Amino acid sequence: MNRNFNICVIPGDGIGKEVMPEAINILRAVEKKYNLKFSFDTKDWSCKRFNEKGAMMPDDGLEKIQGSDAILLGACGFPGVPDHVSLWGLLIPIRRKFGQYLNLRPVRMFEGLKSPLKNREYGDIDFLVVRENNEGEYSEIGGLLYKDTPEEMAVQQSVFTRKGTGRVMHAAFNLAKGRKRKHVTSATKSNGILHSMPYWDARFKEIAMEYPEVSTDQFHIDILSAHFVLHPDWFDVIVASNLFGDILSDLGPAITGTIGIAPSGNINPERNYPSCFEPVHGSAPDIAGRGIANPIGQIWSAAMMLEHLGCLEAAADIVSAIEETLRTSDCKTPDMGGNSTTQELGKVIAANL
Repeated sequence: MNRNFNICVIPGDGIGKEVMPEAINILRAVEKKYNLKFSFDTKDWSCKRFNEKGAMMPDDGLEKIQGSDAILLGACGFPGVPDHVSLWGLLIPIRRKFGQYLNLRPVRMFEGLKSPLKNREYGDIDFLVVRENNEGEYSEIGGLLYKDTPEEMAVQQSVFTRKGTGRVMHAAFNLAKGRKRKHVTSATKSNGILHSMPYWDARFKEIAMEYPEVSTDQFHIDILSAHFVLHPDWFDVIVASNLFGDILSDLGPAITGTIGIAPSGNINPERNYPSCFEPVHGSAPDIAGRGIANPIGQIWSAAMMLEHLGCLEAAADIVSAIEETLRTSDCKTPDMGGNSTTQELGKVIAANL
């Protein structure tokens, strides 16, 4: 197994620059413990760069990092730069150029966290949101017509392909096969969206037939969101389109107690290109610069990166250190009801390694 890895590090914006050092510290700790070697290639690609140079990254930025073993991203977006400019200038090009069509977002209720849901405890919430990451509602097809006239209109086209739906659904079923419950839920809205969602449903039904050992169900996105709150214990693996998966994977960690712990992986399963790992929480400009951001989402994302790279023991060790910290330590950032700083929590997790 390869023990030397070249990691592209993009701290990005807002709290990304605050939580990234804690993840790097954790990786340095497992580097020594498991005889690994990480070379970190840090990029300043961000809204700050956009304001200074007119672009989130250089024109040849993706070519420069294409040879990386993986990408570790902090956050993208900050006030002053429109969100669609920052996102389409950095994160979405990374996802699409590198074929990262599989977005994985695990949701777990850890011992030591307090859910905002009544009577929900450790073990009640443990599911995986599998999000299609390259097409669906996040399409570039469309435009603004008749601008500045009474007939002005915005047109946005969704794209659902046989290939795109099939590969993400196959991934969801294959993941479910390795889990205890072996169950996949499809997020849909075929009662209101006339063409793309009935097509999604038909593809789900077709692919489910290939996995007789996996049970299935499907819900319209509105009632599915309600069931996340009312019955989160129902779910094991949820497969969803780009938009629906994005929404559900924010709601999921919120019901466990905080979005600050939630990781994600933008995966190229064929490994033709590097995959990208990032926390779900975004740049959080409301708390940026205060040193109170929760680093667990970034640290857990680093663990997902190690798992993808084949360093399974090191990845599991990081997750165990997170579990131990939340279970036994009073060191918690404000989003978890404590008053600790980003660095203080990072140090406790590192000590628990």
